[in-house]
Amino acid sequence: MAQYSPASAAVNAFEFRSTDLKLVAFAPATLDPLKLEIGLREKLGNGEHFLSGEQIALDFSSFPETPAADEIAALAALLRQFGLTVIAARGGNKGQMAAARTAGLIALSDEGVAPPAPAAQATGSERTPTLVISRPVRTGQQIYAKGGDLVVLALVSAGAEVIADGDIHVYAPLRGRALAGAQGDASARIYTTCLEAELVSVGGVYRTLDEALPGSIKSKPAQIYLDQDKLVIEALNGTE
Repeated sequence: MAQYSPASAAVNAFEFRSTDLKLVAFAPATLDPLKLEIGLREKLGNGEHFLSGEQIALDFSSFPETPAADEIAALAALLRQFGLTVIAARGGNKGQMAAARTAGLIALSDEGVAPPAPAAQATGSERTPTLVISRPVRTGQQIYAKGGDLVVLALVSAGAEVIADGDIHVYAPLRGRALAGAQGDASARIYTTCLEAELVSVGGVYRTLDEALPGSIKSKPAQIYLDQDKLVIEALNGTE
């Protein structure tokens, strides 16, 4: 009969493994809860969004103040309301990192965190193939092309949302929200054969289109891109 050895069983109860874990960084410019909530709601909306379920590291590298632990805890609670889980902090001075640890967060070195706005997308074989949608995107629907471009061959209705880490091409009326370069790619662009969008974004720079657009752009083929952090909307023939 085999003998049971508690000591040998305990040795095999677990193992340590290295990982290449990367986290999305959230860099606050303020800890005012009202301003943060308004900004988050404007950028992420009220439902599912392209960062839903992500684990977040607070980035204090450009934040000048030393917050109290309860302020950091309140920020983490606010981000949870938007489907974001804060698990760590980085980039701060000793006081900031001490407050983060008191709030229950892990202090990370820069190696453990993805930059808040990466400027480059994966290229070549690493890039995700283009996502092609041939059906209309209805009100309340969201389409996200993670890691690549998005091509929509049908109507994007008002109240719908199309998102891509790369470019967005809509070969039909674009009446909802379009967010290209969703992970921070400032070189991304939005193209549509009929611009009637509610909101557009490239690389995290947003603009609502509630105001009247010039006749040369409204309901016409257009492209949207960033130029020195300024969102440019122009006709595809190069005239506004």
